[in-house]
Amino acid sequence: MPSELVDIGANLTHDSFDRDRDEVITRAQSAGVGHMIVTGADVSSSNQALDLCRRYPGILSCTAGTHPHHAIEYDADRTPEVLSALLSQPETVAVGECGLDYFRNFSPHADQLRAFESQLELAVETGKPVFMHQRDAHADFVALLRRYRSRISNGVVHCFTGENDDLRDYLDMDLYIGITGWLCDERRGLHLRELVKLIPANRLMLETDAPYLLPRDLKPMPKDRRNEPMYLPHILQAVAASTGRPTDALATQTKQNAQQFFKLRLC
Repeated sequence: MPSELVDIGANLTHDSFDRDRDEVITRAQSAGVGHMIVTGADVSSSNQALDLCRRYPGILSCTAGTHPHHAIEYDADRTPEVLSALLSQPETVAVGECGLDYFRNFSPHADQLRAFESQLELAVETGKPVFMHQRDAHADFVALLRRYRSRISNGVVHCFTGENDDLRDYLDMDLYIGITGWLCDERRGLHLRELVKLIPANRLMLETDAPYLLPRDLKPMPKDRRNEPMYLPHILQAVAASTGRPTDALATQTKQNAQQFFKLRLC
């Protein structure tokens, strides 16, 4: 790999990695993934992510937040205080994963909106960028985010799977866009192969969202169907093929974008 890649979203605290987490990280490094951002999805996983980062200084960083699926657990009196303490640590580089998900609706919309707004306020207070999730909630997501955009330092819409109008709204707000192996899904990701061409090179970042979203065109396909950060170069190749951009230049640019966005100290 000509330039060590950064996986901006890997759920390495997921229990599917319990049996071989260290080997997963080693395989990623051997594949050319030099740094991984471990996603915090609730208070527990955010704490676990920070602990994991401390075992791998310089290789892992993390986020701290509450995913919309867990918004019903977001205690307005206590959770912001806990997340703020996590965000004060140098290993924690972003607020999130936070946002809205009206596709699964594991938490009521009102709870999702309250949790998202509280975490946007944390981003304002801490100066950390926001790592965001949106699915089937674009109108509410954009309406709330626009109220805070001028006060947050930066934001990335992680695992973008939306449509042209969604993308243009995000780019109009000067947000970054995270692309996953969804691009490699011939059933539901074909539209992304055109849309990714519209993402400016300096606004694009790459991620696996491991253990989820294993690229469907991966060969050979792992028997357990588990995604890993070591497959990020496959996503890079897919983006390069869709955009017509040279792979080496894309690798370098996305690394620089992640470094700037998360204020990473990379070699």
